[in-house]
Amino acid sequence: MAARPAPVRQARGDRRPPAPSTDVDGGASRGKYVYCIIEAPDRLRFGPIGIGADPSEVYSVHYRNLAAIVSDAPLEVLDSTRENVLAHERVNEAVMRDHTVIPMSFGTIFKTREDIVELLRSAAEAFGDVLNKMQNKLEFGLKVLWDRDQAIREVEAEDEDIRRLKKEISGQKGPTYFARMQYGRLVDAALQSWSERYVADILDLLRDVSVASRINKPIGDKMIMNAAFLISRDQEGAFDAMVKTIAGKLDKLTFKYTGPWPPYNFVNIRLKLERA
Repeated sequence: MAARPAPVRQARGDRRPPAPSTDVDGGASRGKYVYCIIEAPDRLRFGPIGIGADPSEVYSVHYRNLAAIVSDAPLEVLDSTRENVLAHERVNEAVMRDHTVIPMSFGTIFKTREDIVELLRSAAEAFGDVLNKMQNKLEFGLKVLWDRDQAIREVEAEDEDIRRLKKEISGQKGPTYFARMQYGRLVDAALQSWSERYVADILDLLRDVSVASRINKPIGDKMIMNAAFLISRDQEGAFDAMVKTIAGKLDKLTFKYTGPWPPYNFVNIRLKLERA
């Protein structure tokens, strides 16, 4: 099983108020980039870890006990470059070490601090409900891949009809179009059945150590499972151990295990945002 990559570790946010030069709007060309929403009564600073060629200061904007974690950014559509996406994730990972977060979509920019305060005020009930449900919960990703060619060989060895068709195709001197079509359909159906059984078994084994799971569409022919799991912080060790146990038993499969992440796959708040 591939080793789980360690999240980027940054210095913990302190509780000093943000510096005045960072905390004010820098003119009409500057906006506020929002990374996530948390519950925090006190002002927070996380240092210069934000988006930008020169990482910008990350700090909090508050409405009552809700806080948006933001940095100053150009008031324009932000390119989803690798550097920008990693900076977005880096801030969320730094914040989530001490707080339950509602991650915002990449590229969420508001014109002013007042716009953010209005967002927090108008959606306070929804944010509070989600933060309560996500309290002390983390997301982990699990992708499972197989060697498709090896799987086909095993299917051929196991299924008599597939073996017969393959032998028939290899022995025919004339056209084999219809036999090949039937062979392909049988192989695809068998592979689908096998992959579904693998996924069902894995989900069943992880059910007792996870709060919820979400199955996303696999990418490419080799991936048979692309899932996200919502885990309680106190179950992180048990979940980790179970993934390793499953990977040891299903050693013909490759497990790619990542996290912890903010609960991107389990938060669904739709906001009407004014585009910058």
